[in-house]
Amino acid sequence: MRGRTVVVTGAAGFIGSHLVEKLLEAESNVRAFIRYNSANNRGFIDSIPAQQRHEIDIVKGDLRDEHAVRRAVKGADFVFHLGASIAIPYSYQCPTDVIQTNVLGTLHVAQAALDFDSRFIHTSTSETYGTARYVPMNESHPLQAQSPYAASKIAADKIIESFYSSYNFPAVTIRPFNAYGPRQSMRAVIPTIINQALHESEIVLGNLNATRDFTFVEDTAEAFMLAAGADGRFGQTYNAGSGFEISIGDLALKIRELIGRDIPIRIADDRLRPVKSEVDRLFSDSGKAAQELGWTPSVPLETGLKRTIEWASQNKRLYRTDEYVV
Repeated sequence: MRGRTVVVTGAAGFIGSHLVEKLLEAESNVRAFIRYNSANNRGFIDSIPAQQRHEIDIVKGDLRDEHAVRRAVKGADFVFHLGASIAIPYSYQCPTDVIQTNVLGTLHVAQAALDFDSRFIHTSTSETYGTARYVPMNESHPLQAQSPYAASKIAADKIIESFYSSYNFPAVTIRPFNAYGPRQSMRAVIPTIINQALHESEIVLGNLNATRDFTFVEDTAEAFMLAAGADGRFGQTYNAGSGFEISIGDLALKIRELIGRDIPIRIADDRLRPVKSEVDRLFSDSGKAAQELGWTPSVPLETGLKRTIEWASQNKRLYRTDEYVV
């Protein structure tokens, strides 16, 4: 990746900002495409050390704006497409926004990458599988749209699949399983538990019995890096999960123990998904990524949780811990 021009959509976000750091370490020329806002907020790009941050070419726009996307992608050797509207509860409330951003936005980025001969690394999500029909879940597991968000990501994945079949588009898809770590917002369960356990008198959650396969964000970012160098693997999809599952209830107990505050855990009805929309179980088989990309996760859950707790304890100002973030 040294000396190559690389575009990262969603660069201001959680996984995107960690990927940007890895690309800078690899001495890539990084162009960060971030969503415009009038406050000039550059998200977690500003968490990157100043010396590195000044090396980033920041381009502001919106994935739904085809012209803005083309300006960002022109001249890129690689495009990492992480930009998306990601919150599942928000997708219940605003499905049009989620579908336009994730489906039309992906079409715009893919079309630009095709036109400008850029190699493409696409971001899927384990939510496209829905609740497990069998475990561990490999890439052949059926896709199930159990939320508008999942539907939008399935559609985006299929756009990339269709571009590969139709145009021999040089794309590889990474399907992360529940990435977590520093910088993640409270729309995700781990920062929700951590910040409530640090600062509130109780932990308020939804379904405690659902299981997830959690992967530390630096491992997830490494999967993207390896996918970029995957010559001869175009058209392939790779799970990026840790290969274990833990229930949300047990996770809350573990985090509470690590923090050392024995506060109650309560279920709130407004945090429960609709019954048919609930994904009860996610448990990854990432053997294909290990065999073909050489990717295996290296950060154990407890180590990752400790690092995330430490970061959250130092960044309370970024969270509103008494609110339910959708």
